[in-house]
Amino acid sequence: MHVFITGSSGLIGHELVQMLQQAGHRVTRLVRRPATSGEERQWDSTARHLSPALLEGCDVLVHLAGERIAPGRWTKHRKALIFQSRVETTRQLAETIGQMEHPPRAFVVASAVGYYGDAGETLLTESSPSGHNFLAEVCTAWEAAADPVRSLTRVAHVRTGMVLSEKGGALRPMLIPFKLGLGGVIGSGQQYWSWITLRDIARLFVFVIENESARGPVNGVAPHPVSAAEFTASLGKRCHRPTLLPMPAFVARMAIGEMADDLILASTRVEPAAALAWGFEFADPELQAALAGLPL
Repeated sequence: MHVFITGSSGLIGHELVQMLQQAGHRVTRLVRRPATSGEERQWDSTARHLSPALLEGCDVLVHLAGERIAPGRWTKHRKALIFQSRVETTRQLAETIGQMEHPPRAFVVASAVGYYGDAGETLLTESSPSGHNFLAEVCTAWEAAADPVRSLTRVAHVRTGMVLSEKGGALRPMLIPFKLGLGGVIGSGQQYWSWITLRDIARLFVFVIENESARGPVNGVAPHPVSAAEFTASLGKRCHRPTLLPMPAFVARMAIGEMADDLILASTRVEPAAALAWGFEFADPELQAALAGLPL
């Protein structure tokens, strides 16, 4: 297939491009700078309208682009950027698909487990309701922005959890303090963190792209979410260092503000029910083995 991708230079996008090409698919990157090769097309993500010619020849459109959630405090301006860079660009691309004589066969849009908000110990599946914090509001609007084209093409939303990779994502900034023996439980440690390795999230995107039955929300997490305390202990063990320095919730809030409540203190115990039902097999289902397989 000919797959078009926004956000191809990001952590997941870079890995996904390589996997798609290895699988024999043709990939065109939609980039915001001037295109430098025949494998790129320039995309003005700030434009109100796009020409349908931008997506000519596209079999599957994968939309990964968006303002980074972290680092940095969530100022009013930053929150607006986070929201607009996801919701408005999805609306823009959906509108363009709606104008095409031959629309893509599928529109695969990134989302996040932040959709569920802070749900405590409740085991969450794709049918669980959305939460009420900032990230939940972003994810709900982000997914709804694709509504106009659900009757025209297959639409899927991959709700990604904490991506584990030494190359970036949530794990990389944790490594320095943990390797120095300065890591510890954040908050109560009872909150659940739903995680997935970079390899598996890219594999899941490929699966969704290729699988005609994959539509709607898809939880992009490993089958076994863990508590923050379990995650801390596992990462300390992998780094061969003690994890004796806890970070109380109020310290996390002082350090990064509202982001602490939405990202690291919120509890999201998420199950990949749809992926498992469709027959997707995880390469890294267990946290300890997943961390052991990373070159940390």
